Amino acid sequence: MELTEAIRRRRSTAPVTGAAPTDAELYEYLALAAHSPDHAGLRPWRLVSLRGSDRERLGAALADGFGDPPGSPEAARTAAKPTRAPLLLSIIATPVEHPKVPAWEQLAATAALISTLELVLFEAGWTAMWRSGPAVELPQVRRLIGVGSSEQLLGWLYIGGRTETGPEFRPDPDVSGKISALP
Repeated sequence: MELTEAIRRRRSTAPVTGAAPTDAELYEYLALAAHSPDHAGLRPWRLVSLRGSDRERLGAALADGFGDPPGSPEAARTAAKPTRAPLLLSIIATPVEHPKVPAWEQLAATAALISTLELVLFEAGWTAMWRSGPAVELPQVRRLIGVGSSEQLLGWLYIGGRTETGPEFRPDPDVSGKISALP
């Protein structure tokens, strides 16, 4: 698949199939995505994979963190969310002190990596959806994943097999007015 085709066809789709890339495939995709912009090559990020029962452990931490009463329908719904895909990648920004690369730029490098990884996964036949929200700040979740005090949990990439490919062509969005010359 050509890059422009992948960009125009990529979607965050749900539901996904139970298939997921192997660890070896995932490392290959990540090595490719790691070519994304990253001033000074700091790699200011790390990923934590969750498969199988690890997703259920995350679900329990989410339910606990949101204060859902144990055994309630709310707790069951919350706990089931991480099981919607066979593989979740916790996205963690790990900024470091650098004289030329401020923390905001390192956060941007992390976002660029994930965006590129989504395209690499799509081109390889998978789907990936970046999910975030207030769960990234829950102490129970941060503790489970091992997020340090100087790190920022940016959410999860839900990865699985595509159930649909989406339209063959998606028109380019109207970006008029989004670029201008210096006044």
